Order: sequence, then C-alpha cells, then structure tokens
Amino acid sequence: MNFRAIKSWQWVLIVMALLVALDWAIRRPDARTRELNHILETQASQKLKDYPYQFQVLRVEGTTAVMTTPRNVDVPAFRLLGVLYPEINVKDANNPAFIAVQNQLGRMQDEAKDIVLAQPGIEQVRWELDKQWLRRKGIEVPDR
Repeated sequence: MNFRAIKSWQWVLIVMALLVALDWAIRRPDARTRELNHILETQASQKLKDYPYQFQVLRVEGTTAVMTTPRNVDVPAFRLLGVLYPEINVKDANNPAFIAVQNQLGRMQDEAKDIVLAQPGIEQVRWELDKQWLRRKGIEVPDR
C-alpha cells in the first residue's frame, strides 16, 4: 500500500473511524453486564417491557450492579413524568393521575431492580442517572 497516495482528508476519515471503534470497544458492556441485560429483557413483565423507559445494567462492580434510572434528586419524577405524560398535570402533587404514574414508575424501577438482584453474585443495585436518555427527551440535566 502506498501511504503517500492517501490524501489528508482520507487520513482524517481513517483516524475518525479508529476513534469510533476505540470508543465502541471501551463503552461496550462486558459479558456479565450483557447477560444481566438479557435476563432483564427476558424476565420482565409485559408492563415493564412496554414502559416508556427501559432500565438497564451499565456495569457490574464486584457484587453491585450499576443500573440506569431516569430520576434522582437532580431530575425529580415530576419533570420526567411531565415529558412522558404531557396530558397529566404534574405540578399538582395531589392529582390522582400524577400519583398513579409516579407510583407506576416506582413499581417498574423496583421490578427491574428485583430481577437483577435475583441473579447470582449480585447483592445490591446502585442507580445512575441516565443523562443521555433524558437529554434525548429534552429534559435538562445538571452536569455534575
């Protein structure tokens, strides 16, 4: 191969392709994480499968599964639920429809956690805010 014949823009494309491949290799979940996500997908109830947010395992640290969540103190449930259910008044904490979808979010998160905790070698779950998913949904997320 004649490397001198490759133009500078072609070098840029080659370097960019290598960087994308490296990024993919770094972010690619390990085998245990892929296994837990597969179990989560196959053992989930139909309600969890149909829920607008799909909980996932990001990584395993020892006996702790780090899972995604769309809510925490930085992104309270009402902000998330206001986007998922725009027809519901989420500003009224006493609104029965808001209370129902808030409770449903909690049940879905608990089901996902319970499925993962039932797996051998997993003793606890730690939640990590799914900033990318929230941003795709147009929800502002602090950069802490």
